Amino acid sequence: MTDPSGRASPAGATSSEDPGVLDRDASRAFAAALARSIIDDKCEHVIVLDVVEMTTVTSCIVIGTGTSDRQMKSALDNLKEVADAFGTHVARVSEDEGTTWLLADYVDVVVHLFEPNARAYYDLESMWIDAPRIEPAPPPERASDDRND
Repeated sequence: MTDPSGRASPAGATSSEDPGVLDRDASRAFAAALARSIIDDKCEHVIVLDVVEMTTVTSCIVIGTGTSDRQMKSALDNLKEVADAFGTHVARVSEDEGTTWLLADYVDVVVHLFEPNARAYYDLESMWIDAPRIEPAPPPERASDDRND
């Protein structure tokens, strides 16, 4: 596979404007930041799987459960800010007709948001049972309120 300049592009190339690849650490950090974003948007049971040693398709998979189609769409839309901070953008977004499963493919990281029944039905975690888990990024520190001192 080659990039637009004709150079060979390694597996896992990002959709970033710059030629290059998110290295393993950057992919993990990006996945953790995406997970933090969907947690902050009140998605539940969020996990991050490091599948780089198991597939050439992606480095990490983020899976979360939403409580409504509106919340899931909003959480997916908010991932743009995280991608911008990492200098990349989504390569493809997909959703089923009933908005029970939303997917954002960032090439190095794929995000799946499910409604609870769809998540149980597809059970992606069991497909990647041996994949190491990555902790979501910590919440941002809140500014202290000096008025209460």
